Amino acid sequence: MTARRLPPVLAGAGIAAAAIALVLAVGLAVDHWPFAFDRRIITGLRAWGGPAWLPSLAIDVTALGSPPVLAILVAVVAGLLLVTGRARTAIVTMIACASGGAVVSLVKIDIARPRPTLVPHLVPAAHASFPSGHAAGSAIVYMTLAALATRLTDDRAVHRYIVGIAVLLVAAIGCSRVYLGVHWPSDVMAGWSFGTLWALGWWWATARVHARNR
Repeated sequence: MTARRLPPVLAGAGIAAAAIALVLAVGLAVDHWPFAFDRRIITGLRAWGGPAWLPSLAIDVTALGSPPVLAILVAVVAGLLLVTGRARTAIVTMIACASGGAVVSLVKIDIARPRPTLVPHLVPAAHASFPSGHAAGSAIVYMTLAALATRLTDDRAVHRYIVGIAVLLVAAIGCSRVYLGVHWPSDVMAGWSFGTLWALGWWWATARVHARNR
């Protein structure tokens, strides 16, 4: 696997994540939790409700960001890397994903933001609310794997497709958490931002080490 410069599509994702973080920081400086848009979005979604099949779909989608599913996915990819002779990449991938999840857990404990209570929760939810573990975890794992996959080809169309799929998955999982009533939108936005920047940070660090070793 050769070291490459960050593909433009991944750079764009990083810029978007940094912009979200800036918006949340500015919002926190002039307002307090929950933000006005938090309340409007979560109550608006519940008032709308959507088609009869949407709650079941949201529950299925949110499962794609659950810790067991993400852990299985990382283990499968790491195993594939190991059997193809990429042990170092497998180890780095596991460390990047596991350490990101650990940081999210510590931030949750430190901030201890309560879950929203404006609407009934459609799925069980425990622990603190900020940042969304599903949003952050899915961003960490899916964006890390997308960044890893972009190293296998220089084709920009393939890069856009891979990252596009990852972004759609992460977006759907985060939105499902708000729809189900278990997270404020700002929880999800923070998770998206942190997870994406964490994944790209590891991509950059490993690329630098690989280039130096060459």
